[in-house]
Amino acid sequence: MAKRLDLILVVDVESTCWEGDPPRDQENEIIEIGVCTLEVASGRRRDRRSILVRPERSVVSPFCTSLTTLTQEQVDAGVSFREACAALRGELKAQDRLWASYGDYDRRMFERQCEARGVPFPFGPSHLNVKSLFAVTYALSREVGMAEALERVGLPLVGTHHRGDDDAYNIAGLLAHLLLAARR
Repeated sequence: MAKRLDLILVVDVESTCWEGDPPRDQENEIIEIGVCTLEVASGRRRDRRSILVRPERSVVSPFCTSLTTLTQEQVDAGVSFREACAALRGELKAQDRLWASYGDYDRRMFERQCEARGVPFPFGPSHLNVKSLFAVTYALSREVGMAEALERVGLPLVGTHHRGDDDAYNIAGLLAHLLLAARR
């Protein structure tokens, strides 16, 4: 099937984290997948959703809760990583669409966790790194964080920073800004 270019799936993940290195018996793993669909023609952000994912090999640290607002109880009520990936493939047709994230962290987390769990990668091969795109569009000497990028173009940071669905929504707004400006 040909790649669908009518929508871009903008993805942002939140993972278990600690102030320093993970404890010996734990590892970083995805606990939230935020997705915002971006209509390419209009630049309109459509559906926004949060998929909470039950961690299998770590727990949510107090540091992680302070950063993301996510608690162990919330993610314990989520779906398995396998189920989350199946939802991306099934409901959102992620394998047939261009997908984007802010930087490579999200792509690498999916690759690593899919391989470690024996879960099929939910996306197709075409990934758009909005962080790099933003930096080269504005001829910056370095990549900048999402909040700084939004500020540079005069867009508000909507919602809670470091929550998957809110960050995906903000990244989609930034990407829409870049796409629409390129057409002028």
